[in-house]
Amino acid sequence: MNNIFRITGVALVIILGVSLTDPTSAGESQHNTTHNEHSHKHEKPTKEPEHDHVHADDTGNSPEKIAIEEDEHEEGTSLSAEKIKLAGIKIEGVFLKKHLNTVYAPGEVKANGYKSYIVSPRTDSVVINRHASLGDHVKVGQKLVTLFSETMAQTQADFLIASSNWKRAKKLGRDNVSERILVEAENIYKGVYGKLVAFGLTKQAIEKISQQGSSTFGQYALVAEREGVVLQDGFMQGQRIEAGETIMLLADETDLWIEANVPPNKELNLSLGSPALIDLNGVKYEASVIQEAHTIDPVTRTRTVRLSVTNTGHKLHSGMFVKVYFQFESSNEVIAVPEEALIRSSDGDWTVFIEDHPNEFKAVEVTRGRSFGEYREVLGVEAGTKVVTRGAFFVASEKAKGGFDPHNH
Repeated sequence: MNNIFRITGVALVIILGVSLTDPTSAGESQHNTTHNEHSHKHEKPTKEPEHDHVHADDTGNSPEKIAIEEDEHEEGTSLSAEKIKLAGIKIEGVFLKKHLNTVYAPGEVKANGYKSYIVSPRTDSVVINRHASLGDHVKVGQKLVTLFSETMAQTQADFLIASSNWKRAKKLGRDNVSERILVEAENIYKGVYGKLVAFGLTKQAIEKISQQGSSTFGQYALVAEREGVVLQDGFMQGQRIEAGETIMLLADETDLWIEANVPPNKELNLSLGSPALIDLNGVKYEASVIQEAHTIDPVTRTRTVRLSVTNTGHKLHSGMFVKVYFQFESSNEVIAVPEEALIRSSDGDWTVFIEDHPNEFKAVEVTRGRSFGEYREVLGVEAGTKVVTRGAFFVASEKAKGGFDPHNH
């Protein structure tokens, strides 16, 4: 019995030893593990997304270009057609062309001296009545003021006597009156008549002298010698006015002068007819150079350049101060946009908004160049680019609501 147990224990030990130390079994186990790892390494890779292998499309655009365009599209600020219309947004293509360079000078509106008329008595007089006031538009021959003068009264009396003598001499004829008396009567009549004309009386007024009563003798009226607006009427009824003193100033305000004060160190090389732009509180008028002074004003230390401007809408008046922009064409073609198209970004750079896609706008950084009046040369956009030339501030505010920076900073 003991022998049987001893044999059985030995057999068990042998079996366990083989299981624990048999290299074949261990090798098979290792081989299976290695085989499994190798199988995983050689599994077919997962299919990659199709867009990673997209080739050039039908238009020849590369994947990189398509990706860039998609990125740019995502950066844009979209606005509805209704918003664009309500905001007054204007989009224009910009192209290379010559622009007008400008030089600024302060100016003052003046009455056209060649189309103005000073109303004044030619003899000391007293104002009896006025018939026109400041700002009135008067016609040729219209009565302006009635005056009285002792000299006029005497001259009117002399005229009545001279006229009567001349008429009687002509009626008697050469058969009854000597040649000397005829010539003398005629010359006296002409002399007095000419004196009345020199005092400002019209032919019609002279013819009516004989009809004047004693109460109005010595009175006479000054009338408008040309059509215009009353710019001055600094007098009062009953005031005594000396000969040559201005009673009224009439001016044709359809064509005015602008006198620009140009610093002497600015060589403008102006010629007659050179263009200029007149700015009165944002309202623009086209003008042209008609005269240029060659002396320096001793008070202002400037020289005067005189321009002619058509007073469209009659908004310009003598004495107003305006801005004068002399214009010179640029020597080369440049791309320029209105000043209002330029917007400061959050980091202080200048930008413009371009329309990359319909009703979608993107901010593009530009460098400002020369000034051309209301336009500014810009570097950084290509010819043909559609730029927001009006309403850029509205687009910028809409972009700010979107919460991203124009430069993706």
